[in-house]
Amino acid sequence: MNTVLISIILIPALEIYLFIKIGSQIGALNTIFLIFTTAIIGLYYARYEGLNTIRSGFSQLVKKEVPAYEILSSAAIAFGAILLIIPGFATDLLGFLLIFPLSRKLIFGNLSNKIKKNNIKKNYIDGEFEDIEDNDDRKI
Repeated sequence: MNTVLISIILIPALEIYLFIKIGSQIGALNTIFLIFTTAIIGLYYARYEGLNTIRSGFSQLVKKEVPAYEILSSAAIAFGAILLIIPGFATDLLGFLLIFPLSRKLIFGNLSNKIKKNNIKKNYIDGEFEDIEDNDDRKI
């Protein structure tokens, strides 16, 4: 079966299960308040981390390095913010994991190192040369 189809079915089922379990423990209004609180706090923190990532990316560009980790990190922060907007506890947990720098470094650190290794600049220009005499017509 297709992975997307399975996730479309299982994620809402998991969220409904968690709503019922947590709602029965802390109450319906507290559950709703908790969902809104995690969304608001998560979005503010995603904005903060996004600005830090942009700042770090610009510093990498000034050093003339490829900001591979920053590109992956900004995409992960955007996806994490979307997950935080979606009501639910499992999506909030995954969203917070994508926003926190330590978990992003664990997830994307190895991948960004591979990208950087492929884009290392060489400090030389490969080419050929030929000595031209002073009386040669090819001299500029």
